Amino acid sequence: MRGQIVVGYTATPSGEDAVALGARLAGASGSALVVVVVLPAEDRSVITPPDASYDRYLKGKAARWLEAATTEIADTVTFTTTVRYADSFAEGLVAEAAEVGASHIVVGAANGGLRGRHRLGSVATELLHSSNVPVVLAPEGSRRVEPSNGITRITAAVGTRPGADALLEEATSLAAATGAELRLLSLVTVDLPASVDTGLIRIAGAAHADEVLAQARAGISGVSDTEVIVGRGGSIEEAVQHLSWEPGEVAIVGSSRLAQPRRLFLGSTAAKMLHELPAPMIVVPRTRAPEGGSR
Repeated sequence: MRGQIVVGYTATPSGEDAVALGARLAGASGSALVVVVVLPAEDRSVITPPDASYDRYLKGKAARWLEAATTEIADTVTFTTTVRYADSFAEGLVAEAAEVGASHIVVGAANGGLRGRHRLGSVATELLHSSNVPVVLAPEGSRRVEPSNGITRITAAVGTRPGADALLEEATSLAAATGAELRLLSLVTVDLPASVDTGLIRIAGAAHADEVLAQARAGISGVSDTEVIVGRGGSIEEAVQHLSWEPGEVAIVGSSRLAQPRRLFLGSTAAKMLHELPAPMIVVPRTRAPEGGSR
């Protein structure tokens, strides 16, 4: 990979989770980290006149936040920090990612989530509707994961809908960059209507797993360890609960088929997975930008 990973930081446990996960991802992939604090745009209001002294105070405070945020980043990870002005936090992160040609944007969960679980806040939700690069969602408690765990396994929920190729490309690229195992998850049996005969469900599941593996092998380069599993259960949530998850695992899902090209939108399957997923989730746009540009 060896690109740059943008992390959105706030002086909260959620911000610490984002930095910790971003550092693990950067360290495993050989990427550089850009830790960003976004402040309100300098021309933010015509009602409240700008106060130069307050703006200086706020920028100094943000610089101190960034200094504190990066104290736990491993010496092996290259990082920079920056303060950016924008109308919204998400807008600032998207602009920073475009400016540095970032491969990913990392943000933490909303306050109040269960440890190890996701709870989407306003920033993550806005990013999922606007970003043209993969968005990494750090679950609550990511800051407590041992950095030496790195990224051990990539699990990609692969389907047959539009965007599957982009998802598989992202999964194989990340697995090759990090040296992680690649696990491809077929949820086709869970998506079938309950009225379908049990025998047909098993046949459909096995056929889709074979198809997924064949497609993966055709597109994989640099990934030697690949496994395909079929999700089991009466619902997406139940299927996710039945899977084993490693401390250094990352899940990858595609964006909704309703999303605009090169934009993200969390589809129903990914949203259901998010409720039960004990691992970071990466949401991938349906299509990629031309080589050399932002995805």
